[in-house]
Parts: sequence; structure tokens; C-alpha cells
Amino acid sequence: MHKPLTGIRVIEMGQLLAGPFTGCLLGYFGAEVIKVEPPEGGDPLRNWRKLDDTGTSFWWRSLGRNKKSVTLDLRKARGQQLAGDLIASADVLVENFRPGVMEKWGLGPEVFAERNPKLVYARISGFGQTGPYANRPGFASVCEGMSGFRYLNGFPGEAPVRPNLSIGDTIAGIHAALGIALALLAQRSGDGREQPLGQVVDVSLVESMFNLMEAVVPEYSGAGVVREASGTTVTGIVPTNTYRCADGKFVVIGGNGDSIFKRLMTAIGRADMAMDTRMANNAGRVEHQVAIDNAIAKWCLEHPSAQVIAVLEAERVPVGPIYNVADQMADPHFQARSLFERVEINGRPLDIPAILPKLTGTPGTTEWPGGEVGSHNDEVLQSVLGLSAEAIQALVAEGVIARRG
Repeated sequence: MHKPLTGIRVIEMGQLLAGPFTGCLLGYFGAEVIKVEPPEGGDPLRNWRKLDDTGTSFWWRSLGRNKKSVTLDLRKARGQQLAGDLIASADVLVENFRPGVMEKWGLGPEVFAERNPKLVYARISGFGQTGPYANRPGFASVCEGMSGFRYLNGFPGEAPVRPNLSIGDTIAGIHAALGIALALLAQRSGDGREQPLGQVVDVSLVESMFNLMEAVVPEYSGAGVVREASGTTVTGIVPTNTYRCADGKFVVIGGNGDSIFKRLMTAIGRADMAMDTRMANNAGRVEHQVAIDNAIAKWCLEHPSAQVIAVLEAERVPVGPIYNVADQMADPHFQARSLFERVEINGRPLDIPAILPKLTGTPGTTEWPGGEVGSHNDEVLQSVLGLSAEAIQALVAEGVIARRG
């Protein structure tokens, strides 16, 4: 099946999450992704969190899907040379090392300006390739904090809260994939002919999260307002909140449209508030937020979550449960939308998430789950670089590569 990135070769260098998630996105939509890993152990993420009976992370089976694993010891000159040859053969390079590391290995973007002038060179780091913080360690937790995201996430007066995810890495990966797609599109002229236009895509974790900050900057610049954490609500929009129900479960209710608000308050037996002209628009509802939220919270506590949802859905009020992963996998809508894909690991089934967005004409798919370290050494080194079996065996003997899987 033809996919949007069919025919595009990507070399993925780096480890853990931001760069590998970029490669995962590109590979899902058809790119040939060759992942370069260290000979001993491969990407550390292979051993993070819950492990299967082979000692490999379940996470790796999802993140490493559709990738060809090649091992190269980049501390050795021969490993650096082979990496350079792979990059010279590619359309895209994705790397998420600390700024300067690729240059130290002789693999910086200036090296490929002549060797591979069409190369899209995507670089992911904590703070970007330039600026006074460029060489700081760029962990997602720190970058989320400096982006402004963590400041807004939590309850007033309490320590900022982080979601139990490395969201900064994932958001940076999405930005990198978008930047790569834009750079590939830029290689086409107005008449559709390919142009030799390579460029660097410079993605920062801080800046990727900063890009989610909506009106925070103009509100401060124009009105001097610093947006603060607001718990389960959103500042300046009422009512939208999370409410506990009689069965202990939580629901999210968004009743902030003028007509929706009237239907919501009528449904919960508060027609007086529905008809109150002081609450007819959002500005008025913001002034009366406490009274409105108290009324909704009281009603929810009197009914089980299923009833709350049924009543409000009947009145076309946006409402929904707070799901965990077990809830998601049992939900018929999630199943109907094919949000899970089943793969096999050593004969055993494993469900992994589908990658979005959905495309009707050229959809992405998982061709195979994340495999073993170095499982594509022979295939790639022979077919891409033209090395003989004897030459490959010599690389194994030298410790430049390791044959696994």
C-alpha cells in the first residue's frame, strides 16, 4: 500500500523518546526508518518500565515499530564513517544528541551540504542549537517547567503537577515530524519538480511546549496578566470542570456556551440559574463561577456517573467520563475507530496504540513491532552500503557492530 512517505529514507540517531518518537511517526506513514543504536544494549528505552518475558520493554514494541535496527559504535572512527555513509544515502536525518555531539563525530550538517545537498537534517534538543542555554541537559521535566506548562498545571498555592508521561518529548517529536514534512514539501518547486534544497530543522523541547501556551503571552503583554494554575478548571471559561459523582467516579462537563449553559442548568434542576440574566454570557458566569460550580457539583454527587452522563447527553451538553487505559480498551467507540493495533511478540499477542492522524486514502500502519538490537545489520549494510558478508563479519570482530536477533 502506498503511504505518504513511501520512498523516503530516514536515519534515526539518538535514543529514548523525542527522536525515536519522530522516527516512529515517520515510519508509520511509510518512511524507511533505519535506527542506529549502540552495539551493547541498544536504545536504553528497550529496558525501561514494564518488561516482557524476553526482558524487553513493552514500550519499545510500540516506539520501535517499523524500524530497521543497525548497531554502530559511534565512539570508533569506522562506526562514524559508516554512519556518515548511511546519512549520505538518506532523505532525512533525525538526531537528538546534545548540541555539538554530531559535529564531534564529524557528522554535523555542514558535512553533508555537498555530500547530500537534499538532506533534511532534523535536530531535537532541550533548548535548541543556539542561545546561552543550548548546551544545558535537556530533560523533558526541566523543559516542561521552563516552557510555562508546569506553572499552569496544578492547583493554586500548591506545587505544580506533572502528568505521568514524558509529554515534552512527545510534543517535540510531533513538532519535529511536522518540520520534516514541511522541509520535504519545500523541496518541490511550483511546477512540481524536485529541487536540491536541504535544511536544518531545529526543534527544542522548551519551544515545543511553549508553542502550546495559547494566549498566555499576549495577555501578559497587553494586559499585564500572568495566568495562574486553576486546578480542574480553565481560567476565564465557565462552567468547565471535573465533578465527582455518587459512585466515586469523575466526569468532565463543559457547559460554557450560552445556550448549552441554559440546557445544563435546566437539566440539573436549576432553571433559576439558567434564566438568570447575570449568567447569560461567559463574562457574567465567570463572576458567578463559585455558585455555578457548587450547583453542578451538588447535583453530580447525588447521581451515579452513568446517569449524569445519560441525562446531560440527552440535553446535548458536552460530558464524558475520566478514562484509564482499561476503560479505553473496553470502549466501543475506541474500538470502532481502530485506536489499537495487535502485533505478535514471539507468538503472543500485544496491543499497541495506532498512530494518528487518520488518512482515508494513504493511511499509516504498523508493519512490524519493535525488534531486537541489530536485527537489520546485514540487510541494511549490504543493500544500502554494499558491504560484503566478509566485511560485515570483520565489523563484528572489531566491535563496530553487534549482530543480534
